[in-house]
Amino acid sequence: MTPKKNGEVNEMKWIPADIEMYNGAKDFVDTVLIPLAPISLDSQMKQSSSMYEFLAILSAEIERQFKGRILLMPSLTYLMEEERNYSYANSWAAKLRENNFKHVFFLSCDSEWKRCESELKGGLIWIPSLPLEHLELAQARSLVSEQVRQVMEIFTLNWEKAI
Repeated sequence: MTPKKNGEVNEMKWIPADIEMYNGAKDFVDTVLIPLAPISLDSQMKQSSSMYEFLAILSAEIERQFKGRILLMPSLTYLMEEERNYSYANSWAAKLRENNFKHVFFLSCDSEWKRCESELKGGLIWIPSLPLEHLELAQARSLVSEQVRQVMEIFTLNWEKAI
C-alpha cells in the first residue's frame, strides 16, 4: 500500500513495495479482482477508451474501500472485436485459487462477457460503463460511489455465503 503525504494509506497497487506488504498480510486477503478491459483500434476506439477509464476508476475505488481484503490485479485486456476468451480468464482464476485466493471476481463494463458468464470460473460483476468525460468531478465521484456501493453488496454476500 502506498502512503499518501498525510500518512493515509492509498490503494494496493501492482508495484513491488505493495506486493511485499501484501505478502505480509496475505492471510487476510482472500479476494482478488480482475478488471476485463476491452481495447479497440477502429470505430469503437472512443467507446473502449471510455470503458477503460471508467473500469480503472471503479476498480481502484473498490480496492480502496476494501484495502486489506482485496488484491486488485492488473487488467486483462483484449480486442473488443474478437470473441471473449473465457478460457484465458479461467486460467488466471485457476492460478489464483492455487495461490489461496478463495474468491475470484472479474469486473467488466462489456456486456459481451454476460454471454459466457456461466463458463467463467469466477464471479462476473458487470456494470455498464458511464462516460465520465463530460461530467463535473463531483458528479463523477457520486456516480462511481453509487456503483461501488452496489459492488460492495456483491462481495459481502459472497463472503457471508463462504462462512
